[in-house]
Amino acid sequence: MIKLRNPRTHNELHSATDSSRLNWLRAAVLGANDGIVSISSVIVGVAGATNSRLIILTAGIASLVAGALSMAVGEYISVSAQKDTEKALLEKERFELATEPEAELEELAGIYENKGLSKETAELVAKELTLHDAFAAHVDAELGINPDDLTNPFHAAYASGIAFLSGAIIPVLAILISPATWQIPVTFIAVVIALIITGTLSAHAGGASKLKAITRVVLGGVFAMVITFAIGKLFGVSGI
Repeated sequence: MIKLRNPRTHNELHSATDSSRLNWLRAAVLGANDGIVSISSVIVGVAGATNSRLIILTAGIASLVAGALSMAVGEYISVSAQKDTEKALLEKERFELATEPEAELEELAGIYENKGLSKETAELVAKELTLHDAFAAHVDAELGINPDDLTNPFHAAYASGIAFLSGAIIPVLAILISPATWQIPVTFIAVVIALIITGTLSAHAGGASKLKAITRVVLGGVFAMVITFAIGKLFGVSGI
């Protein structure tokens, strides 16, 4: 008799990998979106204050570099702190397993019992997992940490910085390629198109409505640019 493969089981084999890829996509889209909105707001704000292309470009490039470095450094610090915490928790768990194995076994059984298993089944599962790899079983059930797959702060830092740069470069290029009299409209159009793309990608990553996601990011970006442009006009020195 031929045993048919369960398609649901086959699909679930890919779920962890797919989830990881979607998380990276979501983080990249958010970083790019942040770069688009923040740098375009700076550029439009300065353009509202002065007609000097040199001043506008200087402000845009300076903000681009500062923003990318800030994102990278901030992500590095955040992930490093998270990794240090995870390492401390792993060491604590290793120490408890070495000094209080019976109490840890009882704790592991209690976790599975709270998840819905009967007391007998929970104890059996806990014992079998402990015999196979006690440390892995405990850190997975208690902490939800994979000790072999801790986030790399350097990877997170440059991924965040690159994502920001990929979005921030769009309004800078819009200013560079557009005539002086069209630089603000061209920047607005370029930013709106870019935000439509990031909104679509974020909706895809989260499995949400594309229209809602696009509407949110476009309205947010346009609002930021309008406000900064108004501030630039208010304190404008167009004679420079």
